[in-house]
Amino acid sequence: MARVAQGDQDAFSTLYDAVAGTVFGIAVKVVRDRAQSEEVAQEVMIDVWRQAARYRPEQGSVMAWVATIAHRRAVDRVRSAQASATREHDVGVRGQERPFDEVSEQVETRLERDQVKRCLRRLTELQRQAVTLAYYQGLTYREVAESLQTPLPTIKTRMRDGLIRLRDCMGVTT
Repeated sequence: MARVAQGDQDAFSTLYDAVAGTVFGIAVKVVRDRAQSEEVAQEVMIDVWRQAARYRPEQGSVMAWVATIAHRRAVDRVRSAQASATREHDVGVRGQERPFDEVSEQVETRLERDQVKRCLRRLTELQRQAVTLAYYQGLTYREVAESLQTPLPTIKTRMRDGLIRLRDCMGVTT
């Protein structure tokens, strides 16, 4: 490995012959695709050539070091392929979304608006005034109380009772 780290091509050729089969075997076992495994094995051998100076004999054998590089590279390839497949699936799913139906949406909105109007008519006049000022004119409880010249606690009670009646009329479940 010291000679490979110094750029000795003959030493690398000898190393290649010794580890290439193992590298390819690891790649095939992890990647499970022969063509992809060949690419992974080639990338691993390039990494070994470039990173030979990083090898530390006290941390393990050359074979263990190369096998670790091979395994990591193969796992990276599998993860990359999975991420790519997931992205393609997500794009495909988005492409299958139903188109927005403007007419249907308008009909639904109109029906909901009619139901709200019908339910508002079922409120007492005092409740309807408080709810209308708050929700259609955007007034706060305090502003509704001032507008109707009614104590704030009374307005809160009218609003609560009115909203409960609206909820029940609209068929909303809590």
